[in-house]
Amino acid sequence: MTKADLVNEIAKNTGIEKVTVLKAVESFMDSVKSSLEKGDNVYLRGFGTFAVKKRAQKTARNITKNTTMIVPEHYIPSFKPTAEFVDNVKKNVKK
Repeated sequence: MTKADLVNEIAKNTGIEKVTVLKAVESFMDSVKSSLEKGDNVYLRGFGTFAVKKRAQKTARNITKNTTMIVPEHYIPSFKPTAEFVDNVKKNVKK
């Protein structure tokens, strides 16, 4: 599902205009991004947590050149769904 599909689905289910829904979705994404950039986590009860994870410094190897390099400590965004959300996906997704 793309952002456009999400906007269409929300507009269809709520009766709100697509332009308004698009602004709300983009505002939500901007708020999550800015919170994570500040180092703050975003908790959505019943859905999951957008969090910032710290990756420790490590040594990496370039096997083609047979060299090593140090990858410095850095932070990455992550998402952890709630247990209920994970269970629903496990039960309902069919391949």
